[in-house]
Amino acid sequence: MNKLELAVVEAYIEANMWPRFHQKKLEKIEAIKLNDIIKRKNPYLFKAKNAHTANDFIQSVLDATLSSGEETTFGNFMEEIAIFVCGQVYSGRKSAVKGLDLEFEDEQNNKYLVSIKSGPNWGNSGQIRQMLSNFNSAKKVLQTSGGSRHQTVILVEGCCYGSDANPNKGTHYKYCGQDFWKLLSGRNETLYRDIIKPIGHKAKEHNEEIAKAVAAKLNVLTAEFIKRFCDERGTVKWQELIEFNSGRKLTR
Repeated sequence: MNKLELAVVEAYIEANMWPRFHQKKLEKIEAIKLNDIIKRKNPYLFKAKNAHTANDFIQSVLDATLSSGEETTFGNFMEEIAIFVCGQVYSGRKSAVKGLDLEFEDEQNNKYLVSIKSGPNWGNSGQIRQMLSNFNSAKKVLQTSGGSRHQTVILVEGCCYGSDANPNKGTHYKYCGQDFWKLLSGRNETLYRDIIKPIGHKAKEHNEEIAKAVAAKLNVLTAEFIKRFCDERGTVKWQELIEFNSGRKLTR
């Protein structure tokens, strides 16, 4: 086990915060097309929210589109941070096992198989059953392989934030927030707080750039929406909008 150097972790986060999160969000904004967002979103919901103007409608749809993928993108980056931290301390690495994210061995030669999640309420019952199935399959393979046959295999559902006062689930351990980062970092009790500083590095500048891109995209999409789905008085033609979104498409 190596000692965790917090400065190294901070430098990694600061260097990757833009390309792994903010830039991906910017790329998503630039790629948005009017047809795509109208097809994907529920027009009845926006009518129920009393969206009367083209700007109201596009603003609502654009906000929903961007927020829907934001947590996933950031969750993926947090997973990368977790693997990096574990790599510094335990030579942890991205797992080659299907459905799992991280594997490492501690100083007692226990082998950990980790499924990394954003927070404690990440999935429905079916998704949790799939995770348990992945755990069981991986454990059976390791227990019959030469190098891992004599290791104790520990299965972990690791959540980057949140808390769980009862981590032992019988089938596996669920470590959240402080306990998860402590596990990866060689028992560092404060890492879960320490990483908040580099995550906020240049956040104001990055978000101002994204806000400009959102405003520009809002203008472009609003102009296109008015042209296609508003009458000469500027009233939204809801019947045509619903037809485009939900009307039966004839096959040829």
